Amino acid sequence: MYGFDAFSPAEIAERVETVGVAKARLPLLRMALLGVLAGAFIGLGCLYFMLVISDATLGFAASRVLGGVVFSLGLLLVVVAGAELFTGNNLLAMAWADGKISHFELLRNWLVVCGANFVGAAGLALLVWLSGHAQLNGGKVGIAVVTLAAAKCAAPAATLFWKGALCNVLVCLAVWMALAGRSVVDKLVAIVFPVSAFVAAGFEHSIANMYLIPLALLLKSGAPADIAQLDALTIGGLFANLGPVIAGNLLGGSGLVALVYYLIYRRGQSQ
Repeated sequence: MYGFDAFSPAEIAERVETVGVAKARLPLLRMALLGVLAGAFIGLGCLYFMLVISDATLGFAASRVLGGVVFSLGLLLVVVAGAELFTGNNLLAMAWADGKISHFELLRNWLVVCGANFVGAAGLALLVWLSGHAQLNGGKVGIAVVTLAAAKCAAPAATLFWKGALCNVLVCLAVWMALAGRSVVDKLVAIVFPVSAFVAAGFEHSIANMYLIPLALLLKSGAPADIAQLDALTIGGLFANLGPVIAGNLLGGSGLVALVYYLIYRRGQSQ
């Protein structure tokens, strides 16, 4: 027996499968709109994070950890308010492995949701740019956005891949543990620590990058010319980042979380 009123790991695995089937079979329009919301929600978490790390008075560890805590807003909105997030939906691999959804249903969900996440995240970036938000803290928020985005665009593909894998191990564990809880407070506690850990460690989340890099592209013309690796901040740099990060996210969430837990709790359990 498990204490309090949380679901046990075996019960979580069953819930992940059930939820995965429902997500895979959402009507296309609903799936797409929920995907747009999730992209915007993760963008809001990224916006919050950039406010923190733009403050040079904070030490390295303090800024990264506090930034990670506030970034958790994005996944909390996805889980509690309701939205379809590509990285979290990598857990659908469990329902697929158990034969509950087809190859087509799995790929349809991932492709539609990932594309819709991009629309929501980039759309929020446009609204944030129009709002003048980057001028906060004497323009240091905008400089922090451009500096971080340029570094992401210039990073080697192999580094991005493995950072993406590690990121989504933690994101999917956060979603997994949130399904153990029955209240909003339960879900908050389950989400904050894994999400803040991946952000503090500098791992790569594809949907966050779909917000950050487009915003940096909009801000690039007004940014100081001496920002390191600024030339890498291009449309090509955006996709050079997203390709390996999405692949890494898939490995981390689907392979290292969903399929591992499938082997532990679900293999041979279905009637």
